[in-house]
Amino acid sequence: MGYAWAALAAAASTLVGLAMAPRFDVVNVALVYLLAVIVVALRYNRGPVLAASLLGIGAFDYFFVLPAGTLHVDDPQYLLTFAMMLAVGLIVSHLTETVRARARAQAALAIQAETERIRNALLSSISHDLRTPLSVIAGASSSLAESGERMAASERSALAQSIYREATDMSELVAKVLQMTRLEAGGLAPARDWCSIAEIAASVVRRLKPRLADRMVMLEMPDDLPLARVDGALIEQALANLLDNAARHTPPRILVRVRAQARAGELVVSVEDFGPGLPEGELERIFDKFNHAAAGGVGLGLSICRAIVSLHQGRIWAERLPGGGSAFRLALPLEPQPALPAEMQRP
Repeated sequence: MGYAWAALAAAASTLVGLAMAPRFDVVNVALVYLLAVIVVALRYNRGPVLAASLLGIGAFDYFFVLPAGTLHVDDPQYLLTFAMMLAVGLIVSHLTETVRARARAQAALAIQAETERIRNALLSSISHDLRTPLSVIAGASSSLAESGERMAASERSALAQSIYREATDMSELVAKVLQMTRLEAGGLAPARDWCSIAEIAASVVRRLKPRLADRMVMLEMPDDLPLARVDGALIEQALANLLDNAARHTPPRILVRVRAQARAGELVVSVEDFGPGLPEGELERIFDKFNHAAAGGVGLGLSICRAIVSLHQGRIWAERLPGGGSAFRLALPLEPQPALPAEMQRP
């Protein structure tokens, strides 16, 4: 590509030079070729720069240096011009290569620092969020082991349920960490198919019914909602994370509304709750990794939502509702709807 741009730059400079030749001195035409070499040097390495310099020198000599139409040079001063054009191109190429090398080194240091920060944050978050369920599991299992035979059946059942609940939370935490790792590593490609967002939302609400048992959940899905070509499992996971986030951060008996609408070439799905609302200054940070105040737990649920939506070339954001509460909206691009099979079409 660099060599193609070098040839294109030389050809463009020749056309510009031919247009300038009747009104400008030939030295000014040489500057056009020099500018083309500098432009190539700013984008590519030494090989294309050298090609641009040599092509520019050859074209300038052939079209503008007497005798025109040959590569012969009558005036030796043009040899110095050619040498300067070549030297300037190589110098600019060297300088840009140095700048690029420094930028790469700085980027590598920044990535290393960010990786270390994420590793420390991950270890801190996981150790913090595992400590409580492990303590509960250890205490409940110890009580069952030491005095379970002397306990009433209801007490044993309560301890067993607490062990199950905390173990489930730990399993979900580990699953979120693994999924976020796969998403960031690019190891998860969406298996797209035509899906009904209404059916996906209904499935998520059914699956999370125990967690949302003390919330009033409302589904608002228009009958004419278009299909979306998405990975149904991933979108279901994103909606589940949004509903789980609403369950974590709203008091009981709060209305949680899931709705969707098509607008401006997008399918917008919203999860709205009428709880206390988002903290001040959290709208921009809400989807950051390890943001405990925003997402709860290890702080990955909303980050996973953002990664899943990005895989679908969509967008996700949070808003404050005018009457109080929060709204999380994800917008998926709509594609031309698939044609119905012949047997399903109306006569």
